[in-house]
Amino acid sequence: MPSFEYKAVSPTGETVQGVMEAASLERLIAKLQEGGNVPLAAHEAGQGGLKLDLLRLGRRRGMNAREIGQFTQQLATLLGAGLPLDRSLQVLIELAESGRIRRTVADIRDRVREGDSLSEALEAQHGAFSRLYLNMVRAGEIGGTLDRTLERLTEYLDRSKDLKDSVVSALIYPVLLILLAAGSLILLLVYVIPQFTPIFEELGGDMPLITKVVLAVGGVLQHFWWGLIGVAVLVVLWFRKMLADEQRRFRWDGWVLATRWVGDLVAKLETARLARTLGTLLVNGVPLLSALSIARNVVSNSVLRQDVRDAAREVKTGGGLARNLASGGRFPRLALQMISVGEETGRLDGMLLKVADTYDREVRNTIDRLLSVFTPVVTLLLAVMIGTIVLSVLLAILSVNELVG
Repeated sequence: MPSFEYKAVSPTGETVQGVMEAASLERLIAKLQEGGNVPLAAHEAGQGGLKLDLLRLGRRRGMNAREIGQFTQQLATLLGAGLPLDRSLQVLIELAESGRIRRTVADIRDRVREGDSLSEALEAQHGAFSRLYLNMVRAGEIGGTLDRTLERLTEYLDRSKDLKDSVVSALIYPVLLILLAAGSLILLLVYVIPQFTPIFEELGGDMPLITKVVLAVGGVLQHFWWGLIGVAVLVVLWFRKMLADEQRRFRWDGWVLATRWVGDLVAKLETARLARTLGTLLVNGVPLLSALSIARNVVSNSVLRQDVRDAAREVKTGGGLARNLASGGRFPRLALQMISVGEETGRLDGMLLKVADTYDREVRNTIDRLLSVFTPVVTLLLAVMIGTIVLSVLLAILSVNELVG
């Protein structure tokens, strides 16, 4: 009987690894699940490549986020209507919008027909489906509620997409405004103002200081633009390298959280994502410690992610989730109070989803408030800069008139 090396999350939330004998990879996964573990990675002992690898979260092949959401919704509808899994997958193949999606779903169907569970077939799609997705599907299969689990997954994906889209949409106008302001200034400094330079030089005389500064800035942009681009690229590369270091990234994320307005927005955004992910996992029967181990990966801020990791460690010894999340002093107090009420009433999963809904709205409201301040400030700065350029030209013309007179 072959031996397999594996990694999994135990019922206590710890990451465990070891070697186990099993007739096949599928049987190994079944054994781990029977012991209450959540499989993360497994391969036959002595082989380098992982046949099962849920740790590669960043790679998405086969289908993008929109297509995965559509696939989940359609599959949930078909299973809810009573169709068998393989027949439902066959229908989705016929409905596929592209050959790429058709090939992905066909591979899932073929694996299911060969005896794999849906979660095993999804795992084989080169990291296209996240750990959250796979573990929710696996929990639905174990509980015999796959159709309802997929419905909850659809709702989770829709809510997550709505939050992301709302943030992106809110940022479109200020980004366009900044680009317009930068373009206008560059046009004036590089093409308009230099047209006056030969006139000033021909007439002679000493130009006002503000005119000299504006002409100097225009000259730098006109003749050394490549150097400015190079400096900008180097700064971006340096910043990315800095954030790649864990300690520097931790300090940067801490500074972001401490920044007024921006820190509040980041904390609310991360709270909404964590609460929705954790609540969705708990609703589908995933144990709290395992759910915390999975859900903390959706938290992008390393300081808050450390707080979740510390809280999970304390919860394992019997402490409450809300009290341990509060120890860092970074999560919103209202969210912690709602989670505490959920723990006291035994309805933590539902309360977490309410927390997510609450902070989805809070994120939108905070963005609206920030934009209400940001937009007029940028407009005012643009007016001041353009006014300064125009003033420099007018002062130069006046000085020339004095010389001519």
